[in-house]
Amino acid sequence: MTETPSYNPRIHWFALVTCVATLGLIGVGGVVTSTGVGMAVPDWPNTYGYNMFFFPFSQWVGGILWEHSHRLFASGVGLLTLILCLWTFGRPARGALRWVLVPLSGGGALVSWKTGRFQDAAFLGGVCLVALAVSFVWPRCRPSRPLLKIMGVVALVGVIGQGILGGLRVTLFADQIGIIHAAIAQLFFVLLCGFTLVSSRWWSRLGQQSRPEKVSRVIGWGMGVLTLMVLFQLVLGASMRHQHAGLAVTEFPLVAYGKLWPATDEASIDKLNRERVDHREFEPITKNQILLHMAHRMMALSLFLAAGIWTWVCVRKEPKGHLVGSLMIVWFSMMCVQALLGAATVWSNKAADIATLHVVLGALTLALGALSSMIALRLAQTIPAGVSTSVSSYPDLASVAERPSAGVV
Repeated sequence: MTETPSYNPRIHWFALVTCVATLGLIGVGGVVTSTGVGMAVPDWPNTYGYNMFFFPFSQWVGGILWEHSHRLFASGVGLLTLILCLWTFGRPARGALRWVLVPLSGGGALVSWKTGRFQDAAFLGGVCLVALAVSFVWPRCRPSRPLLKIMGVVALVGVIGQGILGGLRVTLFADQIGIIHAAIAQLFFVLLCGFTLVSSRWWSRLGQQSRPEKVSRVIGWGMGVLTLMVLFQLVLGASMRHQHAGLAVTEFPLVAYGKLWPATDEASIDKLNRERVDHREFEPITKNQILLHMAHRMMALSLFLAAGIWTWVCVRKEPKGHLVGSLMIVWFSMMCVQALLGAATVWSNKAADIATLHVVLGALTLALGALSSMIALRLAQTIPAGVSTSVSSYPDLASVAERPSAGVV
């Protein structure tokens, strides 16, 4: 007999922890890119011949510290995602642990031992034993809703794919893979944030009402379009970083020697390369890098104007204190800070801390946009006449979360 899906607040809070860890991983990745140490460890999945979990701490120096920490952080996020995915399947997930993970890790340990890779054998053997022991006691809850299970599986596939892309970026020495890697990292973070929202009791309460509200639907779709614009802007930013075009134009708000648009003729580019102040770039700036940099700026301006207009629309169309209007104001405020950080990145000669903060806030901006559009569309389908949609109508998640029943883990 199929068990009825249950609400499990522990899964919700664990998803929130995974979100925070993923944001930290994006931050560490931003440091790696901003400081140009992505190739400080030239081999993968090992670290200078060691299994990455056995790499001597005494050798964590310079760029190796950040790149190796990035790998370990990524492994931790992968583990959290695996736990989250299995948890959504409830008690039946024990079979996956016992009959899939245990044979795979055990077989890998045996092969590694026979080929002389003893560190790998020790690590995989430990995974095998832990998975076997855990499979007898966890998870104990009923399965989650189908949507959460699907999101969990997609997240697990995504984090595995991210690990492979990160490895290929190193072994193939391909900046283009780094761009894809950075873009998927943003989407993965948004997916986990969406999981956290959908797994909350608060989200379920929004679905217990019934009348459509057309204005909120229009606003929701508009916020969705803005979110796609933010995603495109982040992809442009990742392309700019991995193509070493972060300081292709070294002035702001004007672009080059007081002009509105930088010259891209051969003589001007040659002069620019002779006078560049960023000694960390390995290749001369090209016309394409200048155009990429300017596309990032123009997209930022377009996004700023569109978000400002849409914020005004939300405030005018919705009652004072409306949840969606408040979210839009917060979102637009984040975009303003993000624009200031982008300018500070240029003014500071691409200081690693400012550039990294710019990357992290970009991820938060994308996530807030996606969640806000989800909430607006949810409200458009569920708000009945006479029900308040002010911010005060929605208490903190912790105050509305149900206590788990005995044995729900």
